[in-house]
Amino acid sequence: MLKLNKTLTLAVAATTLLVAAPAMAQEVKIGFLADVTGPIAGFAPGMVEAGNLAISNINEQGGVLDGQNLTSVVADSACDGGTAGPAADRLVNSEQVVAIFGGYCSGATIAGANGSAIPGNVVMISPASTAPAVAELDDNDLVFRDVVPDSIQGVKAAELLLAQGVTEVGLTYVNNDYGSGLAGAFADAFAAGGGTVLANVAHEDGKADYRPEIGQIEASGATTLVIYGYENAGGGAILNQAVESGSFDLFVGGDGMAGEALVANRDAASLEGMILTQAAPAEGPAFDALVALTEAAGQDPNGTYVTNSYDAVFLLGLAIEKSGSADREGISAALREVANAPGETILPGEWSKAKELIAAGTDINYEGASGSVEFDDVGDVAGAINYYVIEGGSVVNKGLIE
Repeated sequence: MLKLNKTLTLAVAATTLLVAAPAMAQEVKIGFLADVTGPIAGFAPGMVEAGNLAISNINEQGGVLDGQNLTSVVADSACDGGTAGPAADRLVNSEQVVAIFGGYCSGATIAGANGSAIPGNVVMISPASTAPAVAELDDNDLVFRDVVPDSIQGVKAAELLLAQGVTEVGLTYVNNDYGSGLAGAFADAFAAGGGTVLANVAHEDGKADYRPEIGQIEASGATTLVIYGYENAGGGAILNQAVESGSFDLFVGGDGMAGEALVANRDAASLEGMILTQAAPAEGPAFDALVALTEAAGQDPNGTYVTNSYDAVFLLGLAIEKSGSADREGISAALREVANAPGETILPGEWSKAKELIAAGTDINYEGASGSVEFDDVGDVAGAINYYVIEGGSVVNKGLIE
């Protein structure tokens, strides 16, 4: 009898504990296919932080659906297709994420999409994969990006140089999807505008000596060197060794070379006049809203691809809410509905407002901190390109390339 009473008492206590304990909110996972190591490791952490800030803003305002919390699962793709494949597989098939923020490097995005995301019916939004090849994926409308593609950046860079009277260049590019895509767009537009690419040389990351590649370009007679690579990898090493050679009067770089690290890590005086191109920074109410959010969180709103990263994750949250389910099915269609006009404007951080409007059946139109996000038929956005010039040891924004 004592044993029976003890059993009953324990059972009642356990039941009481279950009733008294608050129900734990379910989690909805978003995968972060993030290149936190490799050639863009210098700015990838800021992109991860921005994505997590979007998740925090959403969870602080009630979470998705019926109060479920978003959570991020990070898989390092190392800016490498061979690494990105298994990383994406873990996110899609082991972690069972609903959607993926990333990849960052174009090769990582392509490998992750083809290997796991597309077969698994998982939407991806890249904040930084600019290679034209991304738009060519047979992706069942699953791969999006909120960054201006290189098909625009390369053309604008060519137009800028030609307008400044530069008609002959030497060109080197990192031998991956990003480098070859950007170099190809530039070379085609430069030639079409009457310019001549005197030398077009691929380079591999990870080498100590790039003098053979530089020598090929020097032998062509080029005095302007266009470098499409990564500042903290082969592109930066080529720049350093090209400066040492003293053969070039002007250096030009793309977004992989842009940023304050370019002048912080080397003698800025030796780079005086260098031209850099990058997607135009956003401005206006949406950007101002993100500035307030990032500053409150101790983050830098002007970090490389920070605005694109926040927008990508916030958009995924909106798409999940709009679809009415944490299932993968329907996220793609919902994403276009929350991103594209028409609809009532939603700014970064305005989760409660968006949630109420969606519940009421009202169309919404998210205006991104990175610029207006209007996905076209292939999941790309239009945008403008700015150029920067190194002057007096600083990277000076010269505005839009008209």
